[in-house]
Amino acid sequence: MSASDSGDPPAGHRKDEFGHQHALDTIRRELTRLEADLAPDASHAGLPAWKRRTAGEPRWPAAVAVVVAIALQLALPDSLVPVSRWLLPGLELLVLLGLVAAGPTRLDRGSDWLRAAGLVLVGLLSLANAWSATLLVVGILSGRSGDDAGPLLSSGAAIWLTNIIAFGIWYWELDRGGPVSRAHGLRHDADFEFVQMQSDDPHKREWEPRFLDYLYVSFTNATAFSPTDTMPLSRWAKMLMTLQALVSLATVALVVARAVNVLH
Repeated sequence: MSASDSGDPPAGHRKDEFGHQHALDTIRRELTRLEADLAPDASHAGLPAWKRRTAGEPRWPAAVAVVVAIALQLALPDSLVPVSRWLLPGLELLVLLGLVAAGPTRLDRGSDWLRAAGLVLVGLLSLANAWSATLLVVGILSGRSGDDAGPLLSSGAAIWLTNIIAFGIWYWELDRGGPVSRAHGLRHDADFEFVQMQSDDPHKREWEPRFLDYLYVSFTNATAFSPTDTMPLSRWAKMLMTLQALVSLATVALVVARAVNVLH
């Protein structure tokens, strides 16, 4: 007896129905996933902003800080410039322009190459500044530089300020996987514990750390040579703050001592 005589649909027709059903199921799953991404999660409703998914923070504060650091590097005298005056600042500016072009407004798009580019940028900043700081310290200790207090203090201040910016970007880039990871709420185990994280005030539930908060942490660590109101929790954060404090202490102590000696 044929399929038409028995009343069963043809095999090809059954195959088409199965394909259509599979496509509909796929569409339903995708719509459910999109709805879950777009709608607020009821289970996260009571969580503070720094623990849940939020809009990415603006890029411009970090970009402005990098531009300031590049300007400070270009203001250094020739004796404190590594290799070429424009080599490292030029590479830093190129990487920054690429990052801004990829995400000009908010940091909410995750990408391996964007993440790598951000780390390369802060690495170049740190390399250039560490090189200049080493040249300054060696020049002071050997007596080859530092005979004029004015240029010595201005060079030391430029290196010290660049050091604050560079470490502020390091903290910002590494805490809980970086700004994009924090915006997506991917990690709840903080590397830095800010005061607002310990508050039960419902008005502070929308607070989350931004670039200026990490820049403040870097500034206080460079001036107090230790953490103040923000505590490093992970080992890498503790070691990075220790390194910054050592660099800052050595720069300030040597530059100020040499300047006082010259003035007297």
